[in-house]
Amino acid sequence: MRIVSLLPSLTELVCALGHQGALVGVTHECDYPVGVEQLPHLTRSRIAAAASSAAIDAAVVAEGGSLYELDGALLAQLCPDLILTQEQCDVCAVNEATVRRVAAGLPGLPRVESVNPTCLADLDAMFRRIGVLLGAEEEAEALIARFDATVAAIARRRQGRPLRRVLVLEWFDPPFSSGHWNPEIVALAGGVEVIGEAGQRSRRLSWDEVAEADPELIVLSPCGFTIARTEEELSALEARPEWSRLEAVRSGGVTLVDGSAYFSRPGPRLEMSLKIAAAAIDPEACGDLAPREGWRRLPAV
Repeated sequence: MRIVSLLPSLTELVCALGHQGALVGVTHECDYPVGVEQLPHLTRSRIAAAASSAAIDAAVVAEGGSLYELDGALLAQLCPDLILTQEQCDVCAVNEATVRRVAAGLPGLPRVESVNPTCLADLDAMFRRIGVLLGAEEEAEALIARFDATVAAIARRRQGRPLRRVLVLEWFDPPFSSGHWNPEIVALAGGVEVIGEAGQRSRRLSWDEVAEADPELIVLSPCGFTIARTEEELSALEARPEWSRLEAVRSGGVTLVDGSAYFSRPGPRLEMSLKIAAAAIDPEACGDLAPREGWRRLPAV
């Protein structure tokens, strides 16, 4: 089977299921595991990589949400049997309708599989669905079992400990709450998401809403941004008058996360997102679970 993946999380899933060698093309954002970045890139973004958060948001509005272009000629050259894509968010990946239109004109009519996970149960179903397609059902079940084992380990460590009020921000200018699976991740890690709703889309916020929620802890995980990229935005965030008045900011309860790798990417590394969330929420009980890289706490203001 020759596989094209048009979503980084699906690229990771294919590899985690033991089929990295079957991949023949990926997106320009696919960077994990090592080696996939060397495969042919079938997409490109219409927005400059160095654009500010505000500029990116303005471009999303102007473009109607569609930010990516698909290289149909290269897709034809790669002769895929299976194309993996998504229908969830045109801001996050190439538009599904575009993929299906291009695929319909290819020789052999490759199969197009589109996913739209909105919660953790959907993610389990997605793992199983792709596992069946690749003949890797046992590997898919093992990934699900590993996540469940981490959930159980965190629950044991945190038994009897208080819940913390948490806000996950996936954009800064303007601020956006985090929805879909992330409120569930927060809950499993020992927190209560104060704005975002499980299974719902992230939404644009006002800074007044953020100030009114006044969380104990904030996870900064801007969608598609690495830590280094996010750090470029911190000075503008810290300059906002509301920011320094937040309890989380004053108490050192702000955690900066690689949103590109973890919370925004619904693939096998969501288990690591859960560990990071647990370490941020309860460092005493769960601090040793999280990886050394990919996240850090900001000092109190």
